[in-house]
Parts: sequence; structure tokens; C-alpha cells
Amino acid sequence: MEVGLLTAPFGRESLEYVVKWAAEVGFDALEVATGPGSNHCDPNKLDKKGIAAVRKLVDAHSIRISSLASYRNVTEADPAARKRTLEDLKKAVDVAAALGVDIVCTMAGFPVPGKDKLRTIAEECPKVFGKLCPYAEKKGIKIALENWFATNLQNLECFRLLFEACPYANLGLNYDPSHLVHQQIDYLHAVDRFASRIFHTHAKDTEIVEQKLRWIGNQMGGWWRYVIPGYGRIHWGEYIACLRRNGFNGVLSIEHEDGALGREEGFIKGLHHLRQYA
Repeated sequence: MEVGLLTAPFGRESLEYVVKWAAEVGFDALEVATGPGSNHCDPNKLDKKGIAAVRKLVDAHSIRISSLASYRNVTEADPAARKRTLEDLKKAVDVAAALGVDIVCTMAGFPVPGKDKLRTIAEECPKVFGKLCPYAEKKGIKIALENWFATNLQNLECFRLLFEACPYANLGLNYDPSHLVHQQIDYLHAVDRFASRIFHTHAKDTEIVEQKLRWIGNQMGGWWRYVIPGYGRIHWGEYIACLRRNGFNGVLSIEHEDGALGREEGFIKGLHHLRQYA
């Protein structure tokens, strides 16, 4: 199993800077932030020469690109905005195929006005993924959705309904257990249940501040936060063993959203913690 990182926190630096730094400190892979205006991978600007330069760069530093990350609201209520988002994701698929990367990460969208998450999944997600997934399949690309609780993939029932509504073999998860912890959802059972849909994973932890939770209850915010792996409630040895038992041997991509640790410091601490098990 490999340890990687999502490049988004390095948004002001070049991809070359991230590749060199990540390789130097010992990372195996990069989940490259992608989209219009991205400093790391802008499909509108990356021509054949640029593709060749990226491949040469990562090969020279013995690191690989695990996925392209374009976290977009695929269920935009405005038809024109949704169409632009879909076209941008198709461009990301094209670039992934050219780079020899087989995964594009995105989101399952947000509830549209007048519909809850389950109805949005049933009525809107098939319109989007019915176009994106066949397009990606022709190019050998898998679409991996991060299960951020604020999106339509809030819980395991949402997972189930989405894969029933959008029955494409190349549609799966960029599985992030941290989004389940504060909802008191069993992140290990989720691996057992949806193992065949886990294409990529985010390595992020969740801290629960018990004394604050007992003071304000779970209907208010501030009693939990995202942290670097090893600083929260996830048992990483047990979790990684569960992934392995279910056939996943891919990347653990650290998503750094821990405000208590600096950028480089957080990534390095997360890398060292995960190396014990991966």
C-alpha cells in the first residue's frame, strides 16, 4: 500500500515544487488538484508537450500520480453551470488518460433546491453520471467520489442508493473514513460493504472533543474537527488491515485539513504515522 497526498494545500506552488518536495520526504504518490486555473493541472492549458513534461517530471523523482482531483458540484441547479462542470470533468478524464492515470476524483454533488439528498441522488445524479461514466469508461478511467458528508454521499444509505441509481462499474469511491466518524457511522463496516467500490482513499482523521460535546450536544458545531492521521479516533492499523482484507492495496492519500499543524509538518507527521501500517 502506498502513502500519497492531495496537492491542494500547495496551490500557490508549481507542480514541480510539490513533486520534488513530496519525493524528497518519502511520499509514493500524488493526488493532483485539477481544474480550470489550477496551478498543478489545468486541462485547458495542458497540451501534448505539457503532458510529456509532467510524465517526465514524476518519473524523474520516482513518484506517481494516483489520481486527478477535480472536486466539483456535479448537480449544479443551473443547467449551464452543470454543463460546464461536466465538460470540465470530461477534460480531466482526457488528461488522466493521456498521463496514464486511471482515476479521476470528484464529488457526488449537493442537494438541488427543493430536493433532499436521497431525491437528488435518484433524480439528478443519473443525469450526470449517465454521461460522465460511459465517457470515462471508453478511456479506461474510473470516477471516484469523495464521501464528504455535506454532499449527497452523507451516509451508507446514500452510498447504496447512488450505486443503485447509477449502476456503472467505473463509478466508485475516494473513500474517506473521517466523514463517517463524527456521524457515528461504522467506517470499517463501510469498507466491508462497499469494498468493490473503493478505488482510492483519503487519509484524514477526526478528533472528538468529548468535554465540548457533553456541554453543547451534537446539534451544534465545534465538538469535532479534521486532523492528520494519528491525531484522532481512527485506528489506522485496524482500518488498513480491513482495506487489505477486502482487496484494496492502493494509495492512502493524506488530505491535510488540520489547522493545528503547518502544511509540511502535517503531511510529514501523517506520512510517518501511516508508514507503521502501510
